[in-house]
Amino acid sequence: MHHRHKERKLNLNAFLATTGHHEASWRYPDAEPEKGVNIHHYQQLAQTAERGLLDSVFLADGYWAQAGRLEPFTMLSAIAVATKHIGLIATVETTYNEPFHVARKFASLDHISKGRAGWNIVTGAGAAAFHFSREAHPPHHQRYEIAEEFTEIVKQLWDSWEDDAIVNDKIGGVHINRAKVHDIDFRGSWHAVKGPLNIARPPQGYPVLVQAGSSETGKEFAAKTAEVIFTAQQSLGEAQAFYTDVKSRLGKYGRDSSQLKIMPGLSPILADTAAEARDIENDLFELTHQGQAISRLSDRLGVDLSRYPLDEPLSLEEVQTTEQVNGMKSRHQLILDLVLREKLTLRQLVHRLAGARGHYTFTGTALQLADLIENWFVNGGADGFNVMPQLYPGGLHYFVDKVVPELQNRGLFRTAYEGTTLRENLGLARPANIRYSISG
Repeated sequence: MHHRHKERKLNLNAFLATTGHHEASWRYPDAEPEKGVNIHHYQQLAQTAERGLLDSVFLADGYWAQAGRLEPFTMLSAIAVATKHIGLIATVETTYNEPFHVARKFASLDHISKGRAGWNIVTGAGAAAFHFSREAHPPHHQRYEIAEEFTEIVKQLWDSWEDDAIVNDKIGGVHINRAKVHDIDFRGSWHAVKGPLNIARPPQGYPVLVQAGSSETGKEFAAKTAEVIFTAQQSLGEAQAFYTDVKSRLGKYGRDSSQLKIMPGLSPILADTAAEARDIENDLFELTHQGQAISRLSDRLGVDLSRYPLDEPLSLEEVQTTEQVNGMKSRHQLILDLVLREKLTLRQLVHRLAGARGHYTFTGTALQLADLIENWFVNGGADGFNVMPQLYPGGLHYFVDKVVPELQNRGLFRTAYEGTTLRENLGLARPANIRYSISG
């Protein structure tokens, strides 16, 4: 990277949760699980992240009952008015939605937040089919075909208004220059959309496009479309391989590596000493409901694990292969790799996944975490991290108060926001409206 390395700065996102990313966090003594639908709680988390100069906060979403969480657009709009700088990334899936709705809502969120919106594009999880008058969940490859077409339509709808379409010429009596608002007349394999959108082009041109799949299809889709990838990687070696793989795909789409930020999930338990941090980890493990965890893992792996011994290395003979999975393929493979590489027992695997569902977990001090972040960042494993404290709100406060200053001291992280939009803070260009740059 010759002399530019010194200028390269980490990007950090806080992955929001009610009580934390550990599955037993809600049972922790000072946890407040009743805040799950309390907007003040999330506004405070976002304000904490903004105090730490983080790029963004991110909201996962799904249509399954256990989610029990607020709807992303509603929630992030409420966070937008309680913050000034921080990016607001919502997961919105493409299988059970309409492109027009999604384009309109993200344009609204981008206007409300003055250019801080981001869209985590996911293809949706299986259980949702039955909520949306569908007989079955579409197969994996087809979901990505739908997602690709869906994303293309949404971009065309955002571009259907030229940047200067709104004139507000009181004297001439021209409110909107209609020559600069365009039908898109899109007809694809899955959708037909006439357009134009019913709201002006977003301040960022497009909200930042984020992707979270690490399957083969997911990586290709990300290389073509995404500007940020949230990924789960279990070691620096795996992170480096993923980083190199995805970045090497960009060239064929006419993109360079600075146009895509790769941010693995990092789920810490932090304390002033490593021993204290391990005590918290042990407390959380004691609170983990082993039976429920094993039953969820059985569903995921396609085999009944409840009849397996807890403390013998886990045999993967009967487990379904990644090819057979019609859900989160990359997460399935990650679990199989983890078991094989570390020869884990069932009890150890449950413990490992309880912390963050397959993301990299870390227990220790702020200094040790800063070392790890620096190591991955400098050695081609990451452009930044999707920070997932196992306990909220304390874990985020600790990260902002102790880890961020350490990263700043090392010249790895900003000391002030670079711009006013999420794109500017991520160092991403605002997309020009090339479809209609010639008219008018």
